[in-house]
Amino acid sequence: MENTSFDNKALADRFALALKKLPLVAILRGIKPEEAEAIGLGLYQVGFRLIEVPLNSPDPFASIAAIRRSVPIDALVGAGTVLRVDNVAQLKASGGNAVFMPHADIAVIHAAKAAGLLCIPGVATPTEAFSALAAGADGLKLFPGEMVTPPVVKAIRAVLPKDTLLLPFGGITTDTMKPYVDAGAGAFGLGSALYKPGMTCAQVVERAKAFVEAWQKLQQG
Repeated sequence: MENTSFDNKALADRFALALKKLPLVAILRGIKPEEAEAIGLGLYQVGFRLIEVPLNSPDPFASIAAIRRSVPIDALVGAGTVLRVDNVAQLKASGGNAVFMPHADIAVIHAAKAAGLLCIPGVATPTEAFSALAAGADGLKLFPGEMVTPPVVKAIRAVLPKDTLLLPFGGITTDTMKPYVDAGAGAFGLGSALYKPGMTCAQVVERAKAFVEAWQKLQQG
């Protein structure tokens, strides 16, 4: 399990480095503990440093612990679909260090930050965005991405602090990232276009490589 001696600043620095390496969050909804270690390592080997296991997966904390054991410390492993305050303590006990939420429950954000974890709550409006930032959010998950379209992202981006990290989640493919980047998004959550239950490790890695290549092309202009 991960060394927990890192303080909040160190975790923030690791998050910044992970984003610089590859600002893509691998969402492994439905993954099973017995396959998590291999898939986590496969994702790491092709460049992913941000991995999420949603809590509506089978035995999610066991999968988080397995991935945490399999990947080096520069990778951040977290839980998605975190809905309750007690989930935060369970995540920390499993070795996870990032909370991804579909909503902006202030109590959960406070619990995550009090536990020394990163917190990326879900927002869809400026009101939710500002409330989440005031509560200590490390970035804002724009969810669902199908609803928070690039023009909406651009409008929200214009009123938020310039250093706010915006991460569209939902419906993101290798072909849909550019309009969001142009609108001001800085990272993405990748769901079913990257991983679906039942896929082999090799299949996940192939899809992961495609996303890495698509991101690199974006950076090359």
